[in-house]
Amino acid sequence: MPRIKAKSWMPVEGLVDDWQGRFSLAEPNEKFGLRVFLTVATTLFLLLIVSYNVRMGLADWRPLPDPSLLWANTAALILSSFGLQYAKVGADRSDLKALRFGLLSGGVFAWAFLAGQAVVWEQLRTMGYFLDTNPANSFFYLITGLHGLHLLGGLVAWLKTSAKVLRNHDVNQVRLSVELCTIYWHFLLVVWLVLFMMMLST
Repeated sequence: MPRIKAKSWMPVEGLVDDWQGRFSLAEPNEKFGLRVFLTVATTLFLLLIVSYNVRMGLADWRPLPDPSLLWANTAALILSSFGLQYAKVGADRSDLKALRFGLLSGGVFAWAFLAGQAVVWEQLRTMGYFLDTNPANSFFYLITGLHGLHLLGGLVAWLKTSAKVLRNHDVNQVRLSVELCTIYWHFLLVVWLVLFMMMLST
């Protein structure tokens, strides 16, 4: 009788190699974590949008004026997103100069956006549009404040990434960090454009 040489408890070599190949292609933990966070943040902003539109239909809703500075702030955030995209392209091409310029410009315009939002708040306060004056005011401060906090959190990651770029000349060590910052910046830009258009329509 032929002897059975295969041992059922031993892994089949082909399957092990295939499994290892699939595992090696898995996305980094940092990228997976960002995806989870963006999913949660998207849900939060969607709930806020729904609540805004429902509350807007009640009789005590008094729309705020549209500060013209919001348009300039929007432009600053768009330029900030372009800067991060330029940094990502520089990182992909191992172009340290483009990487540094993109990070710098992206960060500067992001800080300009936050500063502009603070000025808008001060303008509205001076005009008498306080937080508790009417529901429209409360929603405006909540929307802009929540978005600003998300951007401020992104700037913490931007600062860490920029510090790595300044210390190291090996682009490979910061490529993932730059990519994650870029994805987050694009997300915040899309969220702001949706929120801004929603507020303009009221």
